[in-house]
Amino acid sequence: MAAGSSGSSDSSGSSGSSDFLQLNIAEAPAGGRSDWLARELRRAIADGRLPVGSRLPATRVLAAELRVSRGVITEAYQRLTEDGQLAGRRRGGTVVVAAPVTATVAATVAVTASSTGAAPSVHRAATPFAAPPGPEIFDELRTAPARIDLSPGVPDLSAFPRTSWLRAERAVLAGLASAELGYGDPRGTPALRLAVADWLARSRGIRADPDEVLIVSGTAQALGLIAQVLHRDGVREIAVEDPGSLGAQQHLRHWQQATPPVPVDEYGIRVDALRASGARAVLLTPAHQFPTGVVLDGGRRRELMRWAADGGLIIEDDYDAEHRYDRAPAPALRSLLADQVCYAGSISKLLAPALRVGWVLAPPRYRTALVDAKRFADLGNAALPQLVLARLMESGELERRLRLLRRRHRQRRDAMIAAIRARLPGATVHGAAAGLHLTITFAPGVCRGSDTDLAAAALARGVKVQPLSWHRQLPAAPGLVLGYAARTPGEITEGVAVLGEALRGG
Repeated sequence: MAAGSSGSSDSSGSSGSSDFLQLNIAEAPAGGRSDWLARELRRAIADGRLPVGSRLPATRVLAAELRVSRGVITEAYQRLTEDGQLAGRRRGGTVVVAAPVTATVAATVAVTASSTGAAPSVHRAATPFAAPPGPEIFDELRTAPARIDLSPGVPDLSAFPRTSWLRAERAVLAGLASAELGYGDPRGTPALRLAVADWLARSRGIRADPDEVLIVSGTAQALGLIAQVLHRDGVREIAVEDPGSLGAQQHLRHWQQATPPVPVDEYGIRVDALRASGARAVLLTPAHQFPTGVVLDGGRRRELMRWAADGGLIIEDDYDAEHRYDRAPAPALRSLLADQVCYAGSISKLLAPALRVGWVLAPPRYRTALVDAKRFADLGNAALPQLVLARLMESGELERRLRLLRRRHRQRRDAMIAAIRARLPGATVHGAAAGLHLTITFAPGVCRGSDTDLAAAALARGVKVQPLSWHRQLPAAPGLVLGYAARTPGEITEGVAVLGEALRGG
């Protein structure tokens, strides 16, 4: 008799259960425990509960939990190994290595066939461009498969200073007192607040006391906290640039802020239109406007100062301020009008978005409320990454990295501009002097459909981009937003060539 073909080897005679897949041996038919377990494993692999790469429990462990002989488990695992769905990795255990077509796909085929009367055919999932962008759109686009990803907003993640980070982390842990592993100041660790204050003084001309610095989980959280505090203060709308970041608009709307659009031209935001909107607060990216790349010019800055002096609040997202190539640095608005500017920055474009570290400098009237909002959001950022980052900032590592990245990004930007000129002759390039992306617009008649149609056609060919219309509330010419920082010159050239094919419909 094959091992596990009956329950006779179960010495306890009692049923068992396991947290793994909520298995309950009492559900197994008499004399067929291995068959039952194999079916449960196949079902879990098919429906995604056990995705490729998942590690199964050791046979001895699962046998003990289910109170069966080890042979029951071994035989079930062996059947799926013979099917090609599992593989033994010695010390790595038993791992899922392949998954069949899922039941949900099969159900979709059946429903499609029955509702149309047509022969069954597999229905492909909709692309991220099939409908107007919702709150989950960037998650969908991020996970959409593509050979070349030209999405904006991503630095060269391969250049993350792993060795320097590990060295700083070891040094921090070696000198860390046990008490520092407890709950800390919700504003952030004193070491990082001091390092940020010094960094802003050196690189952005902002003079701030470390006690004014609030450490947050990136600019996204900064916008959320600011939106909440302003809402409680009676501010129900925050004007935004148009075009302007869809992601930022989504965060503000989530916290019940309306986002009236204010046009941006070649000089930056139109302050006359801002006044006409009646909004009491405005979100700006003045150093390198997203997505056009425009730098807010001197005349507009003076107009904006007058607007703020009349009671307006400026939320300054210092987006891409450090990444400049062909122009002088633009001073931060916070350095000129501290009492009317809520300043936000982050480390995402210098090191990596995964660190989730940013900072806020608020006008005095909002400082306490923002700290309270941060306290009740999460009690403060994790302390250890803050201490490591503070050490890197104090050591000069960020300045060294920035010099490296500027050289690399300039080469990649130049490669993208050359490819656009060669492959997209009807496109106009915007924002080339700084940043991590370019925006292109098309002359009338060049882009026959919408820019979302063009982005969908590019994705079907393996190249990922963002349509400019995603970032607009007001009607305007079609365009694309193209990131270059995370791709090699060769990949950039190939990706733009594919865009040319998609544009021509070839």
